[in-house]
Amino acid sequence: MGEMTTDIGIDLGTATVIIYVKGKGIVLKEPSVAAYDTRSGKVTCVGREAYEMIGRTPDRIKAVRPLDQGVISDNEMCEKMLQLFLKKIYKNALLKPRVALCVPSAITDVESRAVVEVAVKAGARKVYLIEEPVAAAIGARIDIAKPSGHLILNVGGGTADIAVLSLKFDQAIIRYLRDHYGLLVGEKMAELAKREIGTVEKNPANDVFEVKGRNLTTGLPEKRTITAAELRPCLLEIAEQIVATMQAVLERTPPELVGDIHTTGAVMTGGGSLLRGLDELVETRLRIGAQVAEAAEECVAIGTGRCFDFIDQLPEDVIRYGTNR
Repeated sequence: MGEMTTDIGIDLGTATVIIYVKGKGIVLKEPSVAAYDTRSGKVTCVGREAYEMIGRTPDRIKAVRPLDQGVISDNEMCEKMLQLFLKKIYKNALLKPRVALCVPSAITDVESRAVVEVAVKAGARKVYLIEEPVAAAIGARIDIAKPSGHLILNVGGGTADIAVLSLKFDQAIIRYLRDHYGLLVGEKMAELAKREIGTVEKNPANDVFEVKGRNLTTGLPEKRTITAAELRPCLLEIAEQIVATMQAVLERTPPELVGDIHTTGAVMTGGGSLLRGLDELVETRLRIGAQVAEAAEECVAIGTGRCFDFIDQLPEDVIRYGTNR
């Protein structure tokens, strides 16, 4: 009998880590945050638990995001975070999985080596890297073996594979509330507001949301009700950047592919694509159909996990690296 192997796909995102296990589906989806004790340097918790600590911990405990714009900014923290996530899934430490990780397509060699190293140290037996748009396409069930061109817009927490993103929407909300109301809110509050009432639709609904924060003048806690319509301009500014980047990509695309894209439209994946009205903004500006993929947020992780089925057909797109023997 050969040794038991498991294939897992990891979407190591700036905002969220999503792990897909072949045959089981999505087994973990938690914030990419690690909390550590500043005196001992030991990581105390990761994921949801650590996320709860952002902005409300004693000085001794510090919560950090080990990834920035889809790239590892703190190797050690990232490794610990991944290790603890893998531990949650595998009680059996002897089972070393083959791991596929997705990376932004603009990643450098040095950055991709760092990703591989982190995964190997966290316990992977073999590591494959797959580019985010390819993973998103597989996850959105687009047949990548067919020669027709597709435009995949993957709007993640820190990357839109065509540029910026979803945490940028949160930052814009934080800035708006600070500048307009002298109210300081944390990133969790901003993200909640975005999910509840964030929109770039032409005629936003009359949705309201109560934000809680600190009054910058008095230093005291304060609540304020904000509307979808008032948040729209600051979100629209970022959405317009995404669309402009897409346009630039289309302008550099060979004409025969543009023809395909006009037929197939754009498929939007990633948590950021769920912003209300983003698909219609893409359609109006670029004059192509746009649809948000099913399970948009998990698309990349699913595609990363399913890439094992295509590993032999993806000679260039999948970079094979390190083994842990």
